[in-house]
Amino acid sequence: MPVARPESSDARIIAHVDMDCFYVQVEQRKQPSLRGQPTAVVQYNSWKGGALIAVSYEARKCGVKRSMRGDEAKKVCPQIHLVQVPVTRGKADLNIYRSAGSEVVSILSKKGRCERASIDEVYLDLTDAVENMLCNTPPESLESIDEEALKSHVLGLNKDGSDIESGVRQWLIRRDADHRDKLLACGTLIVAELRIQVLKETGFTCSAGIAHNKMLAKLASAMNKPAQQTVIPLSSVKELLGSLPIKKIKQLGGKLGSSIESDLGVNTVGDLLQFSEDKLQERYGGNTGTWLWNIARGISGEEVEGRLLPKSHGSGKTFRGPQALKTIASVEHWLNQLCEDLSDRICSDLDQNKRIAQTLTLHVSAYKSGDLDSYKKFPSKSCPLRYGASKIQDDALILFQAGLREYLGSFRVNTEGSQNKGWAVTSLAVSASKIVAIPSGTCSIAKFFHTQDPSCSSAKQSHEQIMQGSVPLLPLRSESHSVVVPTESQIGLPETEYSITMSSLNQPEENLKTWEDQENGPMKYSCNQDSLIQEAHNVLAENKSPSLPSGSRSCLELNQTELKMEHSRTEEAKIGNLVSNLERQQQKRKTSKDMGTSSILRFFKGRNNSSSQTLEHGDTRILPSSATGQDSQRREAWKYRNDEIDPSVIDELPPEIQEEIRAWLRPLKRPSVPKHGSSIDHYFSPTKNT
Repeated sequence: MPVARPESSDARIIAHVDMDCFYVQVEQRKQPSLRGQPTAVVQYNSWKGGALIAVSYEARKCGVKRSMRGDEAKKVCPQIHLVQVPVTRGKADLNIYRSAGSEVVSILSKKGRCERASIDEVYLDLTDAVENMLCNTPPESLESIDEEALKSHVLGLNKDGSDIESGVRQWLIRRDADHRDKLLACGTLIVAELRIQVLKETGFTCSAGIAHNKMLAKLASAMNKPAQQTVIPLSSVKELLGSLPIKKIKQLGGKLGSSIESDLGVNTVGDLLQFSEDKLQERYGGNTGTWLWNIARGISGEEVEGRLLPKSHGSGKTFRGPQALKTIASVEHWLNQLCEDLSDRICSDLDQNKRIAQTLTLHVSAYKSGDLDSYKKFPSKSCPLRYGASKIQDDALILFQAGLREYLGSFRVNTEGSQNKGWAVTSLAVSASKIVAIPSGTCSIAKFFHTQDPSCSSAKQSHEQIMQGSVPLLPLRSESHSVVVPTESQIGLPETEYSITMSSLNQPEENLKTWEDQENGPMKYSCNQDSLIQEAHNVLAENKSPSLPSGSRSCLELNQTELKMEHSRTEEAKIGNLVSNLERQQQKRKTSKDMGTSSILRFFKGRNNSSSQTLEHGDTRILPSSATGQDSQRREAWKYRNDEIDPSVIDELPPEIQEEIRAWLRPLKRPSVPKHGSSIDHYFSPTKNT
């Protein structure tokens, strides 16, 4: 939905740099013999020669278009060179193009705030640079002007057909020009210099648009290609928009643009000038109406975000025609491939840029055969992202199964095996979003649970913690709510020779004190959860800054035999006291009611141990089992009902998670599905309460 932002009162100079048929240029740099030859880059799909994703200007002169497939392009231009996109895991590998785009961005960002809009386009806010140039070396003081700047296209200039370069020179060095035009002139010189530098350092040509906002700059960059630049002064905005089709504006190319054309009977952006702001607000709402009113006048307050890195990572594949996926097994196969690709990219981002992705989202396109409701969209599903390819694969499959049940309108649909109820998947995509930088000095997201990990001192350690699943699980969006209780490493007990973990609430009292020997792992003492947490708080109060004695060996390095030999009598006494306290508190809870325990554990009334993601059953929220049983260290998860939660406990939580907890508690909109068991057999079921 468009957002109306007021334009700054101060003049801004924004440039939009767009690489010329970028994929082809990257391939031509790899194979210089292709330069000057009709060339196209084709997708990995071999059907009819593959889809064209980039076409050189030499091939365009021969009539080749991007909408064609490889076989058709060869018929139109027999001498065309078709270069296939590299393939990894059965899909296109665009890393070579991303890396080439990063080379360009590193050059452009030296002159101003830079926003990478895609692999091959960048926005630049040059306001500071042009103001500095205007104060120190204004264009009229220059002895010579670069030839590339003189080739610029200034909208509204040289209408009489006079010498273009001479007219541009006079426009650049005018002493009587207003302040905004002088800033544009400085921006023209700076962008020309940047384009020359990009060509020298990378071998790539690019086109650019220079204007006072992002919307106009993007329109300008496409007006004269390749390897040229266009300038839009304020005096020429009305003329430009007067003949510009509605759908040429960003965010008006789809349904909104079609609605405006049909409802208002307009064809160009300039036609919107006849409608008042109130009229547009009445029909399209306050925000959209104001945005349309501004667009008709060339007004846009959208800022250049100053982003060199992508906001998200994604991996997808399309399955057209007979290639459509019709079984769970085939969907799982391709999800595994896509998730491996995504995992590689987010791990690379973590290593290189110290950023963590927080949300995993699955997008699916599908259809149902012989169904009047086949137009219904397959719902997108999201969940917190866990690092590690296998974990992402498991979560993506669970998201697909949840979406399939909702798409088919029944929670009884069998999503296992090869059964098919007339559905087919035409595209799959997984994405990682909500990417944030790791705070300085932080090595684990477990800090949200007030954890301090003194052993963490490098980015590599941070990476290892995340790969081990230290990012806490959160509920599937649009599915349900759940909370994952932190493990012992997140609670941070200050014990030196043993660690404590939580066990089942239903565990017999005589089994409360047990030692378990895990391979290459710690010895763990199991106990009742509520008592454990209370005792942990007591221990933490006595010693807030625990540290290992010099030369002592961690419990992670000891096996069961070594641990028994090295435990001192003092430690045994401490463990005995701890067990006694735990047992007394457990017995006390059996005979008295909890009258306001100040703990987040009051949120939860039950527990499901085999959980990793969330599903919804009635009014109860639980975490279902992982699709594979490979994770040896399962996270503790809880089942609860919204009416059992005391909202006042939320105030006890750290501020960082209060807002997210409150979001979990909001009622969810349930899909309209038939009630299960709504049959006469169910009504007279012997288990029905009477």
